[in-house]
Amino acid sequence: MTGYSGSGKTTLAYELEKRLHEEGILTKVLDGDILRMGISQDLGFSMEDRMENVRRAAEMAKQLTSCGVVVICSLITPTNEMRRRAENIIGEQHFILYHIATPLNVCEKRDVKGHYAKALAGEIQEFTGVSAPFEEPSNALYSIDTSEISINESVEMLFDDVFPLITI
Repeated sequence: MTGYSGSGKTTLAYELEKRLHEEGILTKVLDGDILRMGISQDLGFSMEDRMENVRRAAEMAKQLTSCGVVVICSLITPTNEMRRRAENIIGEQHFILYHIATPLNVCEKRDVKGHYAKALAGEIQEFTGVSAPFEEPSNALYSIDTSEISINESVEMLFDDVFPLITI
């Protein structure tokens, strides 16, 4: 899942994980914030560091997927190049991209972590949507705007799309 900070990626990822678990599907969420507290704690937010963060997440997803785990990645991944790199690492047959396309102004209002306020005040450099770009995905299967569709409806859309693919 790709999208701005505050778009609903993490909420959707964990809710989808829960829904898949209810069906007996082994899943794991790889959340960008959690990865940055552990495996990627040495990285900043430059484009090079963001690329490395995505590479690490993709390598982890590849390993977990090879063991039969459905991996749900919740990362901002602001460029098409980063998304293509992740797809190349994970493998096209295991990669589905969803754009959590909640508008930037809605994400700014949500600002649950206070990041937008800090970025607008110049306290955070290279913040996606404020001082760093976000490219609209060129290959997303779906775009979901969580300001227009409830979390439950969004999760059901994702589940209805993913579940048939993993039970084949």
